[in-house]
Amino acid sequence: MKHVSPGDLAKEHKLYEGRDEELDTNILDEDKLIDLLENILEEAEQEGVGVVVDFHVCEIFPERWFDLVLVLRARTEVLFDRLTTRAYSEKKRAENMESEIMQVILDEARESYDPLIVHEVPSNTLEEMESNIERVRLWSQQWITDHETVET
Repeated sequence: MKHVSPGDLAKEHKLYEGRDEELDTNILDEDKLIDLLENILEEAEQEGVGVVVDFHVCEIFPERWFDLVLVLRARTEVLFDRLTTRAYSEKKRAENMESEIMQVILDEARESYDPLIVHEVPSNTLEEMESNIERVRLWSQQWITDHETVET
């Protein structure tokens, strides 16, 4: 399996429409990102490998791209500490906190994809993170097995 971070791709290829100074973040050019990702996914398919797309939004991507969507969730006190450690501005931290409280990303995932492939995954403690890694390892292993069977 191949790991792809759209955030890293955006930085590397400067896939931005501008900058939001108030939130101290770049404004993503979604169309350019999707075009680039489509090429990466097509190449991976030709190579016979799966792709793990690691990003903080999902509704911008076509449903046909994914077999599984994991939405990491964190309790507000855990998220607050993480965002503070990352030196997020008060406004950016507040926006992220509100998004988590209102489960914006989870709802967007459920609305954008078949609910059967969307899984809410707690990510508060080291134990939960280790459990998540094991679940992803098992899902990946099953995906590889399923696709080896299909190709033979």
